[in-house]
Amino acid sequence: MTAFASGLDGPRLLADSIAGKFPDSHGRFGPFGGRYVPETLIPALERLEHGVREHLHARDFQAAFTRELKTWVGRPTALTFAGRLSERWGAKVYLKREDLAHTGAHKINNAIGQALLAKRIGAKRIVAETGAGQHGVASAAACARLGLPCTVYMGAVDMERQAPNVGRMRLLGAEVVPVTTGDRTLRAAIDESLRAWVSDPLDTYYLIGSAVGPHPYPYLVRELQAVIGREARAQMIEATGALPDAVMACVGGGSNSIGAFHAFVPDAAVEIIGIEAGGRGAGLGDNSATLSFGRPGVLHGSFSMLLQDEDGQIQETHSVSAGLDYPGVGPEHSLLHAAGRVEYQAVTDAEALDALKACSESEGILPAIESSHALFGASRWAAANKGRTILVCLSGRGDKDMPTLQSTLLAAEGK
Repeated sequence: MTAFASGLDGPRLLADSIAGKFPDSHGRFGPFGGRYVPETLIPALERLEHGVREHLHARDFQAAFTRELKTWVGRPTALTFAGRLSERWGAKVYLKREDLAHTGAHKINNAIGQALLAKRIGAKRIVAETGAGQHGVASAAACARLGLPCTVYMGAVDMERQAPNVGRMRLLGAEVVPVTTGDRTLRAAIDESLRAWVSDPLDTYYLIGSAVGPHPYPYLVRELQAVIGREARAQMIEATGALPDAVMACVGGGSNSIGAFHAFVPDAAVEIIGIEAGGRGAGLGDNSATLSFGRPGVLHGSFSMLLQDEDGQIQETHSVSAGLDYPGVGPEHSLLHAAGRVEYQAVTDAEALDALKACSESEGILPAIESSHALFGASRWAAANKGRTILVCLSGRGDKDMPTLQSTLLAAEGK
């Protein structure tokens, strides 16, 4: 925990979080969150905030959203007992199978929900950013479903390592714009999406892919992704008669994890662990582990924990996983970290790839490299908690990662 975080009143923040007081009327999760954007975007954000208040929990919107989740996305997704991994690691491992959702990851829950909302508030086109490509694919699919034009901004580096998803987006009718400025990864893609939104804030809707950005996005994304945790909680009780001892998910911007964690935050007996991308090591620029190594600051419209130098300059990050390669994190994760309710740990590139191989060979499930960070965290937790039960959010499938896996795992094995 940083010096900033350790100076906060964690028990009070936690009590308020459990009581549902966050975000407050200013879009704050304790000291985090808020709205730090150009004045030209304020009307668009206010319109979105009004739309969220009016529609998100309205009966007709929820009926339409639930119908799409059931008949198009394929929810509820399965809960799988990973028997061979359990034998291998010594704890009972259950996987919440977001890899089985339409388009192959949890991103579709948020994409279809926001696309439905965008249409209700009169948006004429959608812009989105993507890192691993899964949010881009989900946005393209949702826009095709609802008849909305879609433009996806993607860093040039990520386009190379996630080439299969670039093709999928284009087949789904989206325009994919390569971003060649900055670090040419997710951060640069978000920058370009914000620029496109600023140029046409009334007719354009920015469909953000994670629980980051200015208010009300972190709240909106959490509410749309919270279906993961609600389903998993009920499924664990049905399957085992009890809640898990621990819940674990990977954390980049933090949408799959906040969705998985949210239903369990009030359950004091359930340990919650977020796994960040430890990359090559602890040095600045060698990882994407924001909560493990970051300090507070403002990025992409929100005050949260960031990877920055002593002068406050945002640093380039590294991760073998494109979807975790981001120097910030959602403000609600920063609150849960400061309050001590969630423990955040780092897993290196090599460790994540080891876990990917173990899951593939033991369970016949090829996980995304992002999800594999959580799997290695689960193996580490299991070593110290023999016989206990852990629930892992398997946020996506690994088909998209084959170019990276060909040059890492398979190349190392001479395959």
